[in-house]
Amino acid sequence: MQLKINTIIILLGCCLYSPASAKDSIVVHHMNPSEHVVGKVQRLYKFASKYVTPRNIDVWLPSNFDSSKSYSVLYMNDGQMLFDGATTWNKQEWGVDEHLTDLLITNHIEPTIVVGIWNVRSERNANYFPERVFRDLDTTNKQALQNMAAKQNQVTHINSDDYLKFIVKELKPYIDSHYPTKTTKEHTSIMGSSRGGLISMYALCEYPEVFGAAGCLSTHWIGTYSNMETNQIPYALLNYMMEHLPSPKTHKIYFDYGTQTLDALYLPYQDLVTTALEYKLYDEESMRNLKFEGHDHSENSWKKRLKTPLEFILN
Repeated sequence: MQLKINTIIILLGCCLYSPASAKDSIVVHHMNPSEHVVGKVQRLYKFASKYVTPRNIDVWLPSNFDSSKSYSVLYMNDGQMLFDGATTWNKQEWGVDEHLTDLLITNHIEPTIVVGIWNVRSERNANYFPERVFRDLDTTNKQALQNMAAKQNQVTHINSDDYLKFIVKELKPYIDSHYPTKTTKEHTSIMGSSRGGLISMYALCEYPEVFGAAGCLSTHWIGTYSNMETNQIPYALLNYMMEHLPSPKTHKIYFDYGTQTLDALYLPYQDLVTTALEYKLYDEESMRNLKFEGHDHSENSWKKRLKTPLEFILN
């Protein structure tokens, strides 16, 4: 593992979304040395939106970042879980900074920056479950999903369409105007795990003109944990994907799954993922659906295999 270096920089955003005023309110905060990352992370604190609840945004820049060059952008959900165990709820992290640094040094991917979008914990399911799929569910399955959210003290109203509008209409324009980015879909990707995998798949389907690739790790096909015998959520998600996936000639999508803990519940549906992708004429150049034996549903497992999806979608 590489020695973690550099600092984390926090950008204090303004109350209303405004690139100019947000730029004027930058404050540099030097984190404790034990919390250093490889490269630099700039934090846009409580980035405001007219679509969703304000949240922190972490922008990762590689150690050799050069503002005179242009970079691809990878948007990642659950942003507080990506770089530093100190910001996570379980003290685990993806190690995105370390993996990307290794891949960049060896020229396995094109120069890339990462935009980590923090979740609002009480709204995670609301933000991440595909809204168009929810609208098409029958009453029983809608209720099961909402009951699960209520038991977890989460918002029950699904608003993932607004979450994607926040990314596409507010966050991406800010990033493109404040960082040297390549703005086209060929250089713009999105990634997440579990429910973050669902919203990444949904983003690719809803905004194929914006995102050219999606990485979906341990995708939470089951939606809920009750009424498994009558649970139609996985089939509704797969049907949506078969109808709305963009062309494999212009897009890539990556899926994977483990075999332990929560991931074990996904196993019956993962073969159907391959069927759906092949139905849309995806092939080895445009898709992956990989099994990782012994991996469980955790940041530690995603960290172990992260280079695989990064290398696939960022080439």
